[in-house]
Amino acid sequence: DVKGAPVGDTIVAAGSDIKALPGFEKVKPQVFAGMFTVNADDFDNFRDALEKLTLNDASLMYEPESSDALGSGFRCGFLGMLHMEIVQERLEREYNLDLITSPPTVVYEILSKAGDVVQVDNPSQLPDAGSIQEMREPIAQANILVPSEHLGSVIVLCEQRRGVQKDMQFVGKQVSLTYEIPMNEVVLDFFDRLKSVSRGYASLDYTFLRFQASRLVRLDMLINGDRVDALALIVHADDARSKGFALTSKMKELIPRQMFDVAIQAAIGGQIIARQTVKALRKNVTAKCYGGD
Repeated sequence: DVKGAPVGDTIVAAGSDIKALPGFEKVKPQVFAGMFTVNADDFDNFRDALEKLTLNDASLMYEPESSDALGSGFRCGFLGMLHMEIVQERLEREYNLDLITSPPTVVYEILSKAGDVVQVDNPSQLPDAGSIQEMREPIAQANILVPSEHLGSVIVLCEQRRGVQKDMQFVGKQVSLTYEIPMNEVVLDFFDRLKSVSRGYASLDYTFLRFQASRLVRLDMLINGDRVDALALIVHADDARSKGFALTSKMKELIPRQMFDVAIQAAIGGQIIARQTVKALRKNVTAKCYGGD
């Protein structure tokens, strides 16, 4: 069993009294997403491919997951969005797999009214709202180094991502910023936006700090009244409407027209907060008419 000898183990001769070296600390994934095969017959090949990838990528984690809409797949843990994209690209190129990836999310902490604390990385596993006393999101300490001429744009970006400024120091022509930002905002596309507003000059490093209570809600997507568990998200209550509208608009572009109307809705509990409709195809009765008729 190759997994029985991970990187960092100490190998000595039988009967030796040499003490084992400390080894390496196990890497904890920061981003989680569900991966499913388009063709159900590829599931076994998908599992074998993940086993091979984990042999040379210790930071990749996976466990079986089942979705009512997408069938059987795996819930995978990654270091960040770039890591997720690389793994997906390798699976598709090297193993000829056609994959569907659910929206990425981070780990949240749930305090129930019974006093139990559980960690949830899948929105579909979120307990019933009536049993939740408090929801906590992970907070990251982000250290940003940026030229002073781009300072204003970077501060605006951090404020938009619900960041709280903790420190600011001027070091020559550079400015060192320290912010506490929700991990969900950092790991998704924060780095890309940071490079964009600073014209590529800003640098970023971040570490997990703590779990903090926040106004979080589960955002469900409904197709013709049926909930699609794989598309559920955990979002901040203030961002729920904008994200719901963005998701429904994007899905309207992707879902092909049918012989009937397709209703795409975003909901929080029983409340619909956004809706788009893919109109039904209609017969064109004038298609065969031309100027000579």
